[in-house]
This record gives sequence, C-alpha cells and structure tokens, in this order.
Amino acid sequence: MWNQLKHIGSHCVISSVCHQDKLFRNCARLLRCVSSRLRELRTFSNDSKRTHDSVDSFASNRDVNGSGLRERPPWRILCSGTDEFAVESLKVLTLSRDSSPKTVVDTLEVVTLPVVNSKEVPVRRFASLNQLPTRDWPYVGPCEQFDVGLVVSFGCLLQEDLILKFPYGILNVHPSLLPRWCGPAPVFHTVLNGDTETGVTIMQIRPKRFDVGPILIQDKCLVQPHCTAQELGATLAKMGAKMVKRIQNKKEQSKQGVTFAPKISVGMSWVNWEDQTCDQIGRLFQAIGTKISLRTLWMGVTIKLLDFVGKNEIPVVSESERQRKPTPGSLLYHKESNTLLVCCKDGWVGFKAVKLKKRLSAADFYNGYLHQYFLRKPERQQKECLFQTYKPEQRDVKKRKLHQQV
Repeated sequence: MWNQLKHIGSHCVISSVCHQDKLFRNCARLLRCVSSRLRELRTFSNDSKRTHDSVDSFASNRDVNGSGLRERPPWRILCSGTDEFAVESLKVLTLSRDSSPKTVVDTLEVVTLPVVNSKEVPVRRFASLNQLPTRDWPYVGPCEQFDVGLVVSFGCLLQEDLILKFPYGILNVHPSLLPRWCGPAPVFHTVLNGDTETGVTIMQIRPKRFDVGPILIQDKCLVQPHCTAQELGATLAKMGAKMVKRIQNKKEQSKQGVTFAPKISVGMSWVNWEDQTCDQIGRLFQAIGTKISLRTLWMGVTIKLLDFVGKNEIPVVSESERQRKPTPGSLLYHKESNTLLVCCKDGWVGFKAVKLKKRLSAADFYNGYLHQYFLRKPERQQKECLFQTYKPEQRDVKKRKLHQQV
C-alpha cells in the first residue's frame, strides 16, 4: 500500500504530532520509510514552475533538496483556527515544536481572526501564551517558507492562490463523518438530529467549496445519550488531535448521503410547542443550549427557558384533564420539584428557571406571574396563560428558505 500513497507527508505531520511523546519515539522510523514520497503531495503545483523565496534559508538543512523542498521532518507548519476545538490540535503541535531535538515540528505559526471589541478568540490567547507568531486573517502574508498548512475549525474559505503556496497542500480536521454534516456547525446538527454515531475526518482542502476534498482518514465514536454539543465537541477535539496513527490512501467523498450543517442562529432557538416532541426539544437544548438559550413568547414578550430537565414523568393532570388534552404551551408548576412544566406535542417538558428582565426560578415565575393570574382571571387561563409559538413574518420565512437553497 505504501507505493500507492499520495499526500503522505501531511499525514505524517498530524500523525506524529498527535501521539506526542509515545509517537515521537516511533515517528523517525515511519518517516524514513515514506520521506521519498513527499514530493507527491504537490497536488496543486507544477514542479517545473514552482520557486521558493526562501531557498537560501534551507541550505543548511540536510533534508532539503536542490529545489528548496524539505523531504523529511522537522516540518514548518502554518495552522489556522479560532476556537477551543482548534486549540487541542495546537497543543500537540506546540509540544513537538518545543521538544529537543525537534523531531516533527520545526516552526509553527498561527492564522486566526483579528481582535474585535477587545475580545480574543481562544486560538489567539493560546498563541500569545506560547509565543507562537500570529497572523490576522485575511492578511496572511507570505507562506512559501512553510511546508504544509493545517486548518482546524477556522470557518473561512481559503482561496486557491493561498493553497498553492504550500508545497504539500493544506489539511483540515473536521468533526463529522463526511460527507454527513459538511459545513460550519457539524457538532450542533449531530446532536440536534439525534445521531448515535459521529467522528472526525482528516481531509485535503480544495478551493472554492467547504469540506469537499479527498478524505485521508476517518475515525468513529458513539454519541453518548444526553450529551450536549459542547461536551461532544470537546471529545471530538481531543480525538482529532490524536487520531491519525494509521496512514491510508486518500479517497474521494461519496456523492451519496451529503448533508449540510449551517451555522446556528438565534432563529433556531424558538420552541414550537405544537410541532416539537419532548425528545426534539431535548435535542435542541443539548445542541444549542450552552450557547443560545431556548426561547418562546409569554403574552407577546420573549422569554428565555433555562435549566432544561427533560421530559416530565410526573402525573401532573387528573384523568379528566388528561382526556381533555391540554393545549400545547400550557403551563403547570410542580411545587415538589420546583419545576415549570410546559405542554408540547407529545407530553410535558420541564425547566427550572426562565428569564424575562432577569433570571427567575420556576417558583419565582409562578408566584410573580402565574399564581396571581390564576386567582384574578382563572377563566382566561386557556386563552392567554400559555407559552406561545413564535411565528416569523412571511418575508423572514422566504429569506430563510432562499438561504437554505443557496
């Protein structure tokens, strides 16, 4: 299989780094076996035309050939990323850079988003703490001095002219089993749709479109019940930083089973009490609840739903009331568990707190809004004392459908 491999050098970069000290001891033997194949990684370049601005700087390195191309480690890597998912990969790259002797990573620099309103993204903070030179997107600057690029949770489309600057191309660590959930928010949609299995894909970047390049390797993992998107993302981040121990042939992505994972937005957080089941509301909370609060309408005012406790199994209604079937959005307060219960399509779900102008416990909301309302105007309860489903304007619906089609 070795004589069929392409893009093998980039594999070695990630593989060696991700297994840290244990793999560092073994990577030299592995890399010697494949170093003669490194030139095959120049997928997007023409060997006869490529030149290197920094050839002279390579002259002292015994692993540089006559054209200025490194044929064996340590490598010069430019890593692009933004969030905590990317930080996990940067950690192992930095460990290799700081090792002595430098067996895998020679130099390491970072591309990330600029500071906006005094807020730094996690990758920028990590780079600052570990003395990693940082470049602001989109003004990346010269890249010919690097051997390979690595993109982890970056979210910006790379142009072809940038990809061509890297002799061995650019790799991407993507937290899904491509082609399922290609796009910027795969972890959230994995949880939202109740997938029981997911994983990490290492792929080669191609210009003009996200997540369509050849797959180098995939590893699978189970999605634990009641796992939030934040928890799953942390698991996949560590998995992506360690996974590529095996070197395999690349393969093109299947045209079947492609699903898109668009960015999450506030518009996704509205609960539809008439159409969504208890499980669907639970998955919505697990998917976006750590970043965006679920919300609904209370007498025409937006109210945020906090501390979701799942489907309610407590018999909260009498047999006569059960036969009458409560209206979706109906509210009940369960005093023993201090839980606000809301009727949805197939049952009741519970929340421990809500937020109007400020955070209120279920008991505070009941005492301040429900209890006195029941006492003064009980005959209007079924009509007005409900959580209402938000109905977007028709123009917003058309705009959303158009965006999904694009």
